[in-house]
Amino acid sequence: MKKRILLGAVALVASGLLAWFGPDLLGFYRLDRYISASTAAYDADSGPWPHVTDACVHCHGVKGNSLHQGYPSLAGQPAPYVAAQLHKFASGERANPTMAPLAMTMSETEISHLAEHFARQPAGANRYFMPEAALLGKGKQLVASGGCAACHGSGLTGHDTFPRLAGQGYDYLLAQFDAFAAGKRSEPSGMMKAIATAASAEDRKAMATYLASLAPRKE
Repeated sequence: MKKRILLGAVALVASGLLAWFGPDLLGFYRLDRYISASTAAYDADSGPWPHVTDACVHCHGVKGNSLHQGYPSLAGQPAPYVAAQLHKFASGERANPTMAPLAMTMSETEISHLAEHFARQPAGANRYFMPEAALLGKGKQLVASGGCAACHGSGLTGHDTFPRLAGQGYDYLLAQFDAFAAGKRSEPSGMMKAIATAASAEDRKAMATYLASLAPRKE
C-alpha cells in the first residue's frame, strides 16, 4: 500500500514538473537536435571545424554568394579556375593585399577543398544591382559581339579555367576589365587583354553592367 502511495506521489510530482517545465524541455531537446544536425552537416562538408572556407564568408558571402559589388561571388565558379587563381595569388602573379597572404598559407589539399566546395554551391543572382538601361543594352551587344560565350559558356557561367561572369558584382567586373586593359592582370589566352584594351572606358562599363545583371543558370 505504502509503495503504491509513494509511486503515485512520484508520478504526481513528475506530472507537475512536466506540465511546468515541459515547453522548455521540449525547446532544449529541439535545440540539441538542431545543433547536432547542423554539426553533422558542417563536418560532412570538408571535415571538422574550422573549414578553410570559413575565412571567405566576410568578403565572398555565405556559401560564396557575395552581397558586395566589389567582391566576387565564388559560388558556382569552376573548381579549376578557383584553384588556379589561388596559386596566382600565392605566387604574386596576381596581386591582392588580402588574398595573397591567405593563399600563401594554404596547402594543396586546402586549395582543392576550397575550390571544390564553392564549385558545388548554387550561384545566386546579383539581386542588389540596379543596371542603367542604356548601358545594359549596349553591354549585351558588346558581350555577344566579343564572343565571350566561346570561353565562358553559353550562359557565361564558366567552365574549366574560365570563370563565371554572369551575376558577378559590377564593381568587381569593371575593376577586372580595367586591370586587363592596363596590363595589371593577365591570362594564358591573351583574349581578355585584347578585348579590354580594344574597349573604351564606357564600353567596359556597359559590359560590366550587362554581366552583373545576368542571372546565372545551369548549362
